[in-house]
Amino acid sequence: MMKFGTYEAHARLVERMADALGVDLTERAQRGEDPSETEVRNRVHRCQGCTAPEACVTFLDRLAQAGDKAPSAPDFCRNRNELARLAAE
Repeated sequence: MMKFGTYEAHARLVERMADALGVDLTERAQRGEDPSETEVRNRVHRCQGCTAPEACVTFLDRLAQAGDKAPSAPDFCRNRNELARLAAE
């Protein structure tokens, strides 16, 4: 069971959500296209403030089981707009 309060757990959720949208955050960082380390931390902190981490895991697990990508992050995702912008680039 995931401990949702940990920074690492939410960092993984941010990474999984980005991957589900077709955004490779690691690749972007390696190419120097990702914002500052502060903004990366801000993504995780926004995720930590979410009230629906269990719903996020369920959403991501269902996508993974189906082998699908998501057209967008769920409405409750606090990084939804930023991830949509990155997916559109």
